[in-house]
Amino acid sequence: MSRRVRIGILTPTLLALGALFAWAIAGLPAFGDYRGPYGLVLNRVVVPLRHTTNVVMGTTFDVRGVDTMGEEFILYAAVVGVTLLLRDEVRSRQAERRTQRLRSDAVRLLGIVMIGGGLLVGLWLVSFGYITPGGGFQGGVLLAGAVLLLYVVGNHRDYGPLRRQHALDPLEALGAGGYVVIGLAALASGTAFLTNLFGHGKAGTLLSGGSIPILNWASGIAVSVAMLLLFAEFLETYVVPLEPEDSGS
Repeated sequence: MSRRVRIGILTPTLLALGALFAWAIAGLPAFGDYRGPYGLVLNRVVVPLRHTTNVVMGTTFDVRGVDTMGEEFILYAAVVGVTLLLRDEVRSRQAERRTQRLRSDAVRLLGIVMIGGGLLVGLWLVSFGYITPGGGFQGGVLLAGAVLLLYVVGNHRDYGPLRRQHALDPLEALGAGGYVVIGLAALASGTAFLTNLFGHGKAGTLLSGGSIPILNWASGIAVSVAMLLLFAEFLETYVVPLEPEDSGS
């Protein structure tokens, strides 16, 4: 198919898609207009019933905890699929060569500072996610992104120890499986799946929310490790093989 034919097919398709987007945006409600009672009810009941001052987290890990478990396993299945498609032991060994580092010491120093800051903020988002805005999903992504900066400011071997599949795979299983274990513990005690067995604690403190902090940490571990596995597979497949090798290695 020639370039002109491809452009001829693409142009009306993009125009039609743009028209659909414009139609959808024009039909959106006005800013601040809320038509459903669900959020209003949750704002009234979650804090007194679950003692989590972050209503979103109380909803995510308690009111609709089973849905959140499904979302976590969707991510887990996606990572497993990508890993199976891309993993190649021969390619992985070839990628062990030392790629070139950034030559600017100032940029590398800035990157190292950003790694520390990213890890700190990521841990804060996970640790306090049920008290203040944040959570395991958001914090997990930030933690993985901070670790990825090791590759950006260093090289592939600097990042290597934190992308080992034999170490990350059990952690990924721990994060995803930990969520299920909490639910099964509730079933074993004779209550419903994911029922809070640890009490609600004092609202606004780290001891609030009962099982919600545990579920939050399980999600944070699963998400951060999943992102690291994805980064490793894509780097070794599409990036590292194309980079020049450091002649001083």
